[in-house]
Amino acid sequence: MSKLDRMRELTDQLNEARKYYYAEDREVMSNLEYDKLYDELEALEKETGVVRANSPTQEVGYEAALELPKERHEKPMLSLDKTKDVETLRAFIDGHKTLLSWKMDGLTIVLTYREGNLSKAVTRGNGIIGEVVTANARVFENLPVRIPYQGELVLRGEAFITYSDFDKINSELIGVDAKYKNPRNLCSGSVRQLNNEVTAKRHVHFFAFSLVKADGVEFNNSRLCQMNWLEDQGFETVEERVVTSDTLDEAMEYFSAQVLKNDFPSDGLVALYDDIAYGESLGSTAKFPRNSFAYKWADEEAETTLTEIEWSPSRTGLINPIAIFDPVELEGTTVSRASVHNVSILKEQQLGIGDKIMVYKANMIIPQIAANITKSGSIRIPDTCPACGKRADISAISGVETLICSNPLCPAKQMKSFTLFTSRDALNIKGLSEATLKKFMAHGMIHDFGDIFELDQYKNEIREMDGFGEKSWNRLWKGIQKARHTTLPRLIYGLGIPNIGVANAKLICLEFGQDLEAIRSADAARLSQVPGIGSVIAGSFVRYFENEENIKNLDHLLTHLDFEEISVSEEQKLSGLIFVITGSLNHYANRNELKNLIEEQGGKVTGTVTSNTNYLINNDVNSNSSKNRKAKQLNIPILQEDEFLKLLE
Repeated sequence: MSKLDRMRELTDQLNEARKYYYAEDREVMSNLEYDKLYDELEALEKETGVVRANSPTQEVGYEAALELPKERHEKPMLSLDKTKDVETLRAFIDGHKTLLSWKMDGLTIVLTYREGNLSKAVTRGNGIIGEVVTANARVFENLPVRIPYQGELVLRGEAFITYSDFDKINSELIGVDAKYKNPRNLCSGSVRQLNNEVTAKRHVHFFAFSLVKADGVEFNNSRLCQMNWLEDQGFETVEERVVTSDTLDEAMEYFSAQVLKNDFPSDGLVALYDDIAYGESLGSTAKFPRNSFAYKWADEEAETTLTEIEWSPSRTGLINPIAIFDPVELEGTTVSRASVHNVSILKEQQLGIGDKIMVYKANMIIPQIAANITKSGSIRIPDTCPACGKRADISAISGVETLICSNPLCPAKQMKSFTLFTSRDALNIKGLSEATLKKFMAHGMIHDFGDIFELDQYKNEIREMDGFGEKSWNRLWKGIQKARHTTLPRLIYGLGIPNIGVANAKLICLEFGQDLEAIRSADAARLSQVPGIGSVIAGSFVRYFENEENIKNLDHLLTHLDFEEISVSEEQKLSGLIFVITGSLNHYANRNELKNLIEEQGGKVTGTVTSNTNYLINNDVNSNSSKNRKAKQLNIPILQEDEFLKLLE
């Protein structure tokens, strides 16, 4: 066993022992044995110069960012020309020694190391500009944060999440629509988190697949030599086989069988000429490099039985048919639903309940119906919208038939207001994503906000829905029950009144002493007296409460809510002051925490420094950021957190 392999083995053993000790309060090895293995790992790290991110010798410092900076790649990252035909792949290989490796289905990352340390990580993005995710890359499970090579190293690779971790993470999420569709989507969301503690919990792995730059290292004009060198530096590289036209079939048999056993997602193979100089001499087209080629697996199909057509209303008024069928395994995941897109396709495929259908994943991602074997054509197209019960009409444009809801006030068309109502700053109902809400509307379960709190009458039906079950229902219902106890500002914001944001909702509730009846009966003149509420906002507010349908829905909702009392400080120490917050914080977990404190004390937080701003809060007073420059230009004081706390006192 090599030293690097022994280090991986020790890391896994020690991390498992730590998990059992801290998470489950039980020991799987003695302290003496743990210390012995720890010392061995530490010695090997010093000897090899390789330290992996998940090594127990490393103390992880989690970081939270306000945004992910964008950065232009030094060289555009082109896509690969591709085929599903083995003979086309053979023609590409021709007489050249070629590396054949997995085409990983994750998120491509460009890494830069300087003086042996991970310096920068940037996502592929659109191939020209990517997002800087350095802090997140530092917590990838198997990525070395220190390597022996001291020059500048630039390489590319794929961040991914294994199928087993994907299934485990998805099992902990509430409701089918809260779950990620595939490991690639989960990986993309995990790598692009603003808080790398979240990334760390997702167990992201990394396989290197291409070396871009390593000055002063002799690679003998061989890509294979580059990959072997990267392994010596501590990287796990994508598995590759050296092939020629004559040995391609044997390699294809291996990869075709192995893809079914792999715990990582792959959507094909990549062929790359081993001869570096020859490959680079070929140049590239506008879209593809000429030294490499991708082979995509043929779409896997499965036969199943159609059990239901779900009519799903959308914001645009379209009511889209969704095919529900007996679950089948495709490309390593279980699927049980596919969009039929429109009425024309539904009729063309002659779908009927009980039909035997063939399904596949387009590009190994999106479930589709390939064919209908029995073609009973028995599906009845509804004439009412499931979300509002109003008339639904078939519209034909350019020969394509679609089903459209005729009701301009259909709740599905107001989906934005429902997602706002359930959002974190409003009622904060976890598990009710837009897709889940749309599903409940499609089954006629939700028409207004109050219906959310009466979903228990559909408990059995929801538990039978695809992706739901007893555990998912219990979590969802627990979240709904918790949301019953809320605050008046959360409700006012959650109603979705035009121009009423979180801060304005708090100001209005504060002005009217948390009295809902006084708030809903106030006229525009009275509302305009509230600091920060002008005539436009006041007009929107009054018009909302003049609408009889809004009042009816609010009264229904209020039967399910109770409000906690908000203690209002007699002395509003920041009353009338406007703040802007920028940079990292030391005393507060995030901007929202500091923002809430300022608003509780009568102040207001905006995102832009203007002549109306009273203070800019930034711990880096000497920063050359645009906000700092603007504040200095306008003679606006820049406060560090400690100075702000003194102001508050």
